[in-house]
Amino acid sequence: MISPFVELRRRLHQIPEPGFQEFKTQRLLLDELAKLPQERLAIRTWRTGILVRIAGTQPSRRFGYRTDMDGLPIAEQTTLPFPSTHPGYMHACGHDMHMAIAMGIVTEFASTPMKDDLIVLFQPAEEGPGGALPMLGADELQDWMPEQIVGLHIAPEYPVGTVATKPGILFANTSELFIDLTGKGGHAAYPHRANDMVVAAAQLVGQLQTIVARNVDPLDSAVITVGKIEGGTKQNIIAETARLEGTIRTLSAQSMELVKGRIEAIVRGIEQSFECKAAIDYGSNYRQVYNDPALTGEFMDWLRGENEYTGVRLVECTEAMTGEDFGYFLERIPGFMFWFGVDTPYGLHHSRIEPNEDAIEAAISTVTRYLRWKSGE
Repeated sequence: MISPFVELRRRLHQIPEPGFQEFKTQRLLLDELAKLPQERLAIRTWRTGILVRIAGTQPSRRFGYRTDMDGLPIAEQTTLPFPSTHPGYMHACGHDMHMAIAMGIVTEFASTPMKDDLIVLFQPAEEGPGGALPMLGADELQDWMPEQIVGLHIAPEYPVGTVATKPGILFANTSELFIDLTGKGGHAAYPHRANDMVVAAAQLVGQLQTIVARNVDPLDSAVITVGKIEGGTKQNIIAETARLEGTIRTLSAQSMELVKGRIEAIVRGIEQSFECKAAIDYGSNYRQVYNDPALTGEFMDWLRGENEYTGVRLVECTEAMTGEDFGYFLERIPGFMFWFGVDTPYGLHHSRIEPNEDAIEAAISTVTRYLRWKSGE
């Protein structure tokens, strides 16, 4: 018989929804919350998110735990018997696992509360346009603001039961990148009468790749990736427009500003050399996930002590160029994020990712035991 939280994960997996459109997801979670003991439970909604407060028995502090909710515009290609029912969308980043773990944490403390209060945040729109920053500013959260916050993210590359984290920077600063070029279209036989934006886009891609190699300190790290190009309408028509879509990742805020400045200078050069118009949009921007050194070190020491009894394996990992808007919470609230192994050969955002569901109960146990320890139990 499968765990109720594994069963919940499977139901959530079938209804992936875009950011701030998680209506079915919110409804399902609210229905599950309504089944729990309500004596110490208080529930608020914010847009498509949910805030849950579990009153402690002798509260002196307020701890926080955050999960994300949204899916990705990826067509699922797994072998799972419970695939996405929303064509073109799937939970390819593990948010279905994250929500099931969070519900397990809520269930544990709703039934057997700890000493201190716990705020569990079901946050929408992590994949974009970003739900953390507006949730932090929401009236619904202000009188429930945690004094410390924790979050986890599944890690395909680690075995189940592995926790990987580090003090300081864990995830990078990230920014979306959209560049639109507009020139003059025409017949392919008369290129001198037109202004080809496919050629301009090709030149721009090549120049963007020089930014990191020739502008960023080699001891720092940055990535510029152009993942999508659109331009033209037919093989014998010179393209009047082209669009580049990509992402920027840096380990420091200073490097992000440097990279954006160089992008803008190069785009101005493209405008002049191709006599075209260009527009840049940075879309969603996420702050680095910076783990509080003291709290993270304390957590890691606690895990080392727990290993003898639980088999949880701790790995001190290196920083990753992945992005997470949990960084905005950590700017406001001391805390940390950690990876939790799910042992699958396919990576995050892959259409074939199939996390090992044994990780759900293992993660629930790890987080609830840690919170009880922090609460002095």
